[in-house]
Amino acid sequence: MAEPASRPAPGSASQAPGPAAALSGQTPSLAAAPDTAAPALGLPAAGLRDIAERWPVTESAELARGQLLAVRRDMVRMPDGSVAGRELIEHPGSVAVLALDSAGRVLLIRQYRHPVGALLWEIPAGLRDVAGEPIHLTAERELLEETGYRAADWRVLADFFSSPGCSTERLRIFLARDLTEVPAGERRYVREHEEAFLMVAWVPLEEAVRKFIAGELHNGVAGVGILSAYAARQDGFATLRQVGAPESL
Repeated sequence: MAEPASRPAPGSASQAPGPAAALSGQTPSLAAAPDTAAPALGLPAAGLRDIAERWPVTESAELARGQLLAVRRDMVRMPDGSVAGRELIEHPGSVAVLALDSAGRVLLIRQYRHPVGALLWEIPAGLRDVAGEPIHLTAERELLEETGYRAADWRVLADFFSSPGCSTERLRIFLARDLTEVPAGERRYVREHEEAFLMVAWVPLEEAVRKFIAGELHNGVAGVGILSAYAARQDGFATLRQVGAPESL
């Protein structure tokens, strides 16, 4: 890539802030995008946070529809007026649960995942497929159905999109603590298909972090949950949001 014809002199006001300024909490100054249309430097006025935005769609066509998912192609108008086709998967959304016991162990399940041909260690999760059901109740149900546990203490751990380049799936991960195991005779849900062969294990949170960083765990939702819980534990989970906190996007 060709470099701009000139650069600001070292130490000049237009020079991008270095790591020390970023770590000090100073707000980086904005820099206008050069004529080559390279990405602008700095943060917008809204700061470091995602914002909702919808660019115009000139045409949309459904390509396929299954029992759970649909695939469509949108023709999206870019800010410069050009139009580009984008194929995407329509997904109902999901919830997941990072269950943590008093000893600092995380509850993991191992499940067969056919699309990737692997047995993956995951955290309990499920689809938002019951109309009108509050998502924290969906999370409670999934925790009970997949592991046989209930939790008395719930917090919001993380919100994210699983693959925003091609899917509408949004996830909320809850932190569940103060856990009790429900006796097998009181569980009404009957596992079937892949869930009939689940394996459940309690793993120290630090070990789960090490395994994910070492490339031995591959489920993305589990990775977000494990790393978020490890970070949130530094202040005793004091900054986590309450269960009813709205999803910002």
